[in-house]
Amino acid sequence: MSAVNLLGLDAAALQQWLADLGQPRFRATQVSRWIHRRGVHRFDEMTDVAREARALLAGCAEVRAPAVLRDLQSADGTRKWLLDVGAGNAIETVFIPDDDRGTLCVSSQAGCAVHCEFCSTGHQGFSRNLQTAEIVGQLWLAEHALRATTPCDESGRVISNVVLMGMGEPLQNYDAVLPALRLMLDDHAYGLSRRRVTVSTSGMVPLMDRLARDCPVALAVSLHAPDDALRDRLVPLNRKYPLDALMDACRRYLPHAPRDFITFEYVMLDGVNDGDAHARALLRLVTDVPCKFNLIPFNPFPGSPLRSSPPQRIRAFASILAAEGIVVTTRRTRGDDIDAACGQLAGAIQDRTGAASRASARLPRIEVAGEQR
Repeated sequence: MSAVNLLGLDAAALQQWLADLGQPRFRATQVSRWIHRRGVHRFDEMTDVAREARALLAGCAEVRAPAVLRDLQSADGTRKWLLDVGAGNAIETVFIPDDDRGTLCVSSQAGCAVHCEFCSTGHQGFSRNLQTAEIVGQLWLAEHALRATTPCDESGRVISNVVLMGMGEPLQNYDAVLPALRLMLDDHAYGLSRRRVTVSTSGMVPLMDRLARDCPVALAVSLHAPDDALRDRLVPLNRKYPLDALMDACRRYLPHAPRDFITFEYVMLDGVNDGDAHARALLRLVTDVPCKFNLIPFNPFPGSPLRSSPPQRIRAFASILAAEGIVVTTRRTRGDDIDAACGQLAGAIQDRTGAASRASARLPRIEVAGEQR
């Protein structure tokens, strides 16, 4: 019988698994603190756990994160790990340091089946969902690797924020993502607040409703277009869950959210979605949805015909939104020298389902206009 990877068990599951082995309830708290808070993977080092229990665990359990294939550091301090998840697949995890926070961008799938036009991951196709242990393993590995070189905050952590914005659509892997979120929030594990854990979705409407009930963390919605015609082309999932349904789901999420707004992510594509008319249409779309906008300069990748909007165009677009009271930020490009910037994560994916080739055949290429102002 193969060993159980304890990185994949949230508090309730770990307690039940240990109970099945005849262990007391408090054992789960002991073991969780050693694994997640201290980064220990050897059971014989868990010194406040009874010797007999340590021997039992060593015989049937393990603590194993994905193996590191490459560990890259950007000139701006961003750090990216390429992690082996087997069968020729590799995922990417990115740490972004700032003065007031340390943010880890975590992957949830090997590849992505949504196939957004502006995203390198989607153009590689889709292999499989990650297991909970592979999702949590990214946080476990990064937190304890970073402690060797990076100052901790007052809570003893380096990573203060986690965003599920890496490779994959998190809500398409809901059953593995949910226990991972619970571990991130667990005071005996990583102890992050719901405000500091963000799930980004392209608009999986029914699963947004489930998340609101099960574990309402901060929500970011990949919007990228103000109307269905354009969003159908940029974010193909819109064909199943169009903007009216998506905005309704956002309104339903807000009463449960740890923040009183939804974050809308909007990649700025030159001549595609960055005109003044697009900005005004966005204002009409979100008129009764408390929100902030995160404008993201497009980060190029091989084979894409798209270009980032010029800085002056991004500023003009932002000013239209801000003039109506919308909070707008423009994301700084970080880690682009190691292909760690938003939309650049590609890893190495065996496109088991043929998702990329089918999507490319089905969808028209985006035509870039000359001047859409």
